[in-house]
Amino acid sequence: MKIISRKSFLTAGLSYLLFISVFQFSSTHAYAQMANEIPSKPEDISPLLIGENIPVITLPDAMGNNFDLNSAIAQQPTLLIFYRGGWCPYCNKQLSGIQEIEPELKKIGYQIIAISTDSPDNLRTSVTKNKLEYTLLSDADLSVSKKFGLAYQAPAAYDNLLPKSSGGKNLNKLLPVPSVFFISKKGNIRFEYINVDFKQRINADLLLSVAQKILNEL
Repeated sequence: MKIISRKSFLTAGLSYLLFISVFQFSSTHAYAQMANEIPSKPEDISPLLIGENIPVITLPDAMGNNFDLNSAIAQQPTLLIFYRGGWCPYCNKQLSGIQEIEPELKKIGYQIIAISTDSPDNLRTSVTKNKLEYTLLSDADLSVSKKFGLAYQAPAAYDNLLPKSSGGKNLNKLLPVPSVFFISKKGNIRFEYINVDFKQRINADLLLSVAQKILNEL
């Protein structure tokens, strides 16, 4: 698998001048899922692609209540974010940047949902710390990250952090590759940004621009 750069992203006949990192689909994706294999490096993941539907998902929110993601997505277009955790400074910067455009996204009809390895308790800390007004969900055991094809084996440096930050559920010590998806009300992925370099996140203003341009097909 290799990373390729695109200067244009085409959706419904529209061309967007973007620099994004995406993944070339690997035929090993289905076999890896069947064998329940977890990539040892972020470069080796095989994520869901544009045009595919998301799986059935129910996760606890910051209050520990079960949140039916598919039902929520059926109500309105969704910006779905996968981030590592509130302990990650790059994630906190991303979450704060998205909060800055949240009023505009909400005004044009979007909801924002962000998923991480954090326990509900740690999600509440992130909500308070970053003054977030959108939904955070806990994928503490990375079951959903696996379904999206985003999970990989974390380096040894995270061995102590991940079980603790996940409330003891991330026993396999996995991480998701930070990712952004725009999902239609039918649960179909219409845009994605996935970068194996966790320090690189798509600019919030660029996300807003994409959101405005693809709204009609969501």
